Amino acid sequence: MSFDLANLWNKILEYTKQEVGEQAFENWFTQTSLVSITEDSIVIEVPSNFFKDWIYDHYRDILNIAILKTLGKVLPVKFDIKEWAAKKTTEPANQAAPLEKPPHKRPFYLNPKYTFEGFVVGSSNRFAHAATLAIAEAPAKAYNPLFIYGGVGLGKTHLMQAACHYISEMHGDLKLFYTTSESFTNELINGIQSRTTQKFREKYRNVDVLLIDDIHFIAGKEATQEEFFHTFNALYDGHKQIVLSSDRAPKTIPGMEERLVSRFEWGLVTDVQLPDFETRIAILKKKAERNGTKLQDDILYFIAENVKTNIRELEGALIKLIAYSALENKKITLELAKDILKDIGAESAKKITIELIQKKVADYFDIKISDMKTKKRTRQVAYPRHVAMYLAREMTGLTLPEIGGYFGGRDHSTVIHACDKIGVDLKKNQNIKNLLQKLMLDIKS
Repeated sequence: MSFDLANLWNKILEYTKQEVGEQAFENWFTQTSLVSITEDSIVIEVPSNFFKDWIYDHYRDILNIAILKTLGKVLPVKFDIKEWAAKKTTEPANQAAPLEKPPHKRPFYLNPKYTFEGFVVGSSNRFAHAATLAIAEAPAKAYNPLFIYGGVGLGKTHLMQAACHYISEMHGDLKLFYTTSESFTNELINGIQSRTTQKFREKYRNVDVLLIDDIHFIAGKEATQEEFFHTFNALYDGHKQIVLSSDRAPKTIPGMEERLVSRFEWGLVTDVQLPDFETRIAILKKKAERNGTKLQDDILYFIAENVKTNIRELEGALIKLIAYSALENKKITLELAKDILKDIGAESAKKITIELIQKKVADYFDIKISDMKTKKRTRQVAYPRHVAMYLAREMTGLTLPEIGGYFGGRDHSTVIHACDKIGVDLKKNQNIKNLLQKLMLDIKS
């Protein structure tokens, strides 16, 4: 196939710019180019691995719809790192952008759509939203640190960036910096290699508000944990606000040093859970309105009933439907939605059920399933119950209250306690790790 790559990429970027906003586009897309298009992929050149990860994590859906609008079909996106960027890592760090840039007073690198106004509040995220808003209104006064945890695509990054937008607007005199723990690690490595760790420390310790996404990435990395430990202490002792996010609670992060875990828990630890049905409907309505589309309730119900995994997939299903409608010039109906999104129902049908988990765990520990639903607290029953709750959280799309309901109507705090206990055991006992791996394989088979 022969393509005018430059022209095609300009068309893709036109749509992308409309969606992400001028500033985000300037920061993340102006240094990209289209390398090639084949029958089964599209290759985009980016300046660095950090650009690749950021674009993939934050703009993947927008890129997919831009590609669909331009090419008439969705192709898997692959990234190619520019050769000059790879060579640049061997140059002195005072020439490397990450170490050279000081924190910005205005968070221009943020997704412009990730604001508090754009965040849909429901029972699954109400407390996390309230806590994040509280620290944005009064940094270092309410909860410090604030630790937000939950699965992929549930809104942690949205909340953190919303706090950045709010602080930037309402507290313009404060110096804030938002990054990922992977970027923190990479910058530290560059600093050590080029003997510019002092610059690195000044960058991260001379801020009023530090927000780090995916802090679990530093687990098992001794040097990074050591550096972050001292960074945390410097900021905390200076009464500066710290906000962290992770895919799990502090105590359940394997490979995280105990001294860091304890500091993460000094302030407030709150979670975001899978959105319930009503929240999923509200998210879909807001996303549709943002795209200038009004959908009938039966269409919204169909999507919400069939996509229960996370917000990212929920919005992805909606974008796919809207894109197809625009390309084919077809009105969005329930029949069209069922046809275009026919695979999502099949995916839900394949999902592991909590009943299956309970059966496998009960069989392994030689107890009755009914025992796990009783109020018995003997170790013979309580521990298998904890294991089953942990596996249910890891392997199903159920919310914590929903999981508790399958175990005799227990509340979400009981499920959290059970999961935390198993998480602690996982860090200390290889046998427990082996047991859980065996049960997971058995459940999936």
